[in-house]
Amino acid sequence: MPWQPEDAPRHTHKADTPHLRRLWAEVANSVLAETENEGRAVRAGNAAVARARRRPSRGEPGLVERENLDSLDE
Repeated sequence: MPWQPEDAPRHTHKADTPHLRRLWAEVANSVLAETENEGRAVRAGNAAVARARRRPSRGEPGLVERENLDSLDE
């Protein structure tokens, strides 16, 4: 079952903006589709949110560039 942005606060208190909630859901759903592992998907979503809060890009505050998400599997 795909996660929605509204599900993010149940998994991480750091997803405290609409943008971070969307990011969490996008990453978690992507990893779930690739691995079929819910635990790994949640951890990847949490890590993406944590990184976005530490290193905002020039665009939207707190945005992690899509290519940076590949490093979660390393």
